[in-house]
Amino acid sequence: MSEGPIDLQPYVQKGLNPTITRLFQELSVSYFQAVDPTQRAEAESHFKKLLELVTEQLKKPYKFDIFHQSIRKPFDFYQFGLNFIRPLIDFNKSKLNGLDNVKKMIGQIQRGENVILLANHQTEPDPQVISLLLEKIDPEFASEMIFIAGHRVVNDPMAVPMSMGRNLLCIYSKKHISHDPDTKEEKMNHNQRTMKKMTEILSEGGHCIYVAPSGGRDRPNAEGIVEVAPFDGQSVEMFYLMARQADKPTHFYPLSLKTYDLMPPPKQVFKELGEKRETKFTPVFLNFGDEIDMENFPGSHEIRDKRTKRNKRAEYIFQTVKQGYLAAE
Repeated sequence: MSEGPIDLQPYVQKGLNPTITRLFQELSVSYFQAVDPTQRAEAESHFKKLLELVTEQLKKPYKFDIFHQSIRKPFDFYQFGLNFIRPLIDFNKSKLNGLDNVKKMIGQIQRGENVILLANHQTEPDPQVISLLLEKIDPEFASEMIFIAGHRVVNDPMAVPMSMGRNLLCIYSKKHISHDPDTKEEKMNHNQRTMKKMTEILSEGGHCIYVAPSGGRDRPNAEGIVEVAPFDGQSVEMFYLMARQADKPTHFYPLSLKTYDLMPPPKQVFKELGEKRETKFTPVFLNFGDEIDMENFPGSHEIRDKRTKRNKRAEYIFQTVKQGYLAAE
């Protein structure tokens, strides 16, 4: 593996602040240790571009709309994100299970119907990982996917360039909506507008939306074992309600991701921006499970209470995603 961080001084002179400089120093050490020496020159070019983009972001922060559409021109932020993450993935050992389900989804989208992926979430560049494993199967399906994005990935200067390359529905997660009581009402109004926009998108048809109903990334338990975070019943129910209100049919699928080692999240959830990032060269794993029957899941006919059914539905989907995740062991 290739060693040696990048000289950050030229970027400090252009406006890189002390906190971001420290984070880039930490990232550069692990990034260039992970990259194969034969890819050093190309990886260095991408790393310097990220430095430039973050420096620009600090000077003039990009404001995301409720529905942000991937910026491909004049600079292709989508392709940049893929190129930055690509050298970190051991493709020879990576796996994508459920290819038949992927083809089924693509057919449904081509018919003008929708797909919602109910998934776990492990690492910041999960959208890029999904695209990289799908790009030889159907690059359009990968690039057109819409991601439900929390406030951090659209506000953290180091995450923003990657986010600018994706289609995003921007929302405040339950974990962060109460962080500042003075802005709670504003955030709730924002979320309501986002949900309205999502219903409009689903009514158009022909879209695939990724959501992590846990509201955050998976983290290790007390024994240090990374576990799929439980799904929130209200979150699953909200997306099911939006789908039922739309004019076009929507299909739900479970998606399991095992990407944690690529860029592990901090062990604790921090409300403030500016988390440390460390990368590794690692295989990744995706499992696209069978379509979920949201009404007739196991045990559903025995449940009369709506709230109980909602929670049981979320638990069933969570267990399905968890089983798909464990299949990578």
